[in-house]
Amino acid sequence: MEKAGTAWSHSEIEVIVVDYIEMLKTELAGGEFNKAERNRVLQQKIGRSKGSIEFKHRNISAVMEKLGLPRILGYRPAEKYQGKLYETVDNHLKYGNLAEQLANQINEAVVPEEGLLYQDPPMKQLEQEPIDRVARRIIRFFDPATRDARARKLGEAGERYLYVAEQNRLSSAGRDDLAGKVRWVSKEDGDGAGYDILSYTRNGDRRLLEVKTTNGPATTPFWISRNELDVSEENRDVYRIARLYQFSRVPEAYKLKPPLADHLHLRAAEYYATFR
Repeated sequence: MEKAGTAWSHSEIEVIVVDYIEMLKTELAGGEFNKAERNRVLQQKIGRSKGSIEFKHRNISAVMEKLGLPRILGYRPAEKYQGKLYETVDNHLKYGNLAEQLANQINEAVVPEEGLLYQDPPMKQLEQEPIDRVARRIIRFFDPATRDARARKLGEAGERYLYVAEQNRLSSAGRDDLAGKVRWVSKEDGDGAGYDILSYTRNGDRRLLEVKTTNGPATTPFWISRNELDVSEENRDVYRIARLYQFSRVPEAYKLKPPLADHLHLRAAEYYATFR
């Protein structure tokens, strides 16, 4: 019996979150599933309509994006959901350290021969539905920016991907001479330079590229060090943040040009402490 107009119960949310995570893990592993068939099974299990189930799947996608995690591509995020959805998703992501697995997953992606095609940066986010205290606590706990910064293998994979992409871009433009000069600075010299890749425009002008990688969506927050910010200000004409996102699928990217405060909310979050 359809339960139109009634709030989803804890048991119903539990069932659909399990279903969503199973589909997501299958999708990330390169497998396939029949969404229509899974929807029909859920209709029988919980007595909700096809549209109601689809919308709840989209609600879960919205939660995953707020946590900076991959989502099922076929379910576009939809706001306006119950706070208890966060708690249920939270419980399942903590089980077996699933959130870390999703965030750190690395699939070997083929770098396009012509290099990366950069997308436009995310537009300023519109005012969103307020979230309750429990949801805010869960988001703080997952802290996507810190989690991605800890994921050294993911970060290194992103740098390697962009390093090859820059070489490919220059070679495809007939500048093999410049492609041979591209350097993976953070790998060769360490992290102190304030950028990861030294590359060039097709005209031979330098580009200092700081790579930030996530498996989450384009809007996932990220950390910028004081050194990176200083170097970006000192080299405004040539410095770029290269943000790689949805990396565990087919990586996409956008670039940010200094001053970075024109694009980002920069909030001081750490202090360097010395004795007086």
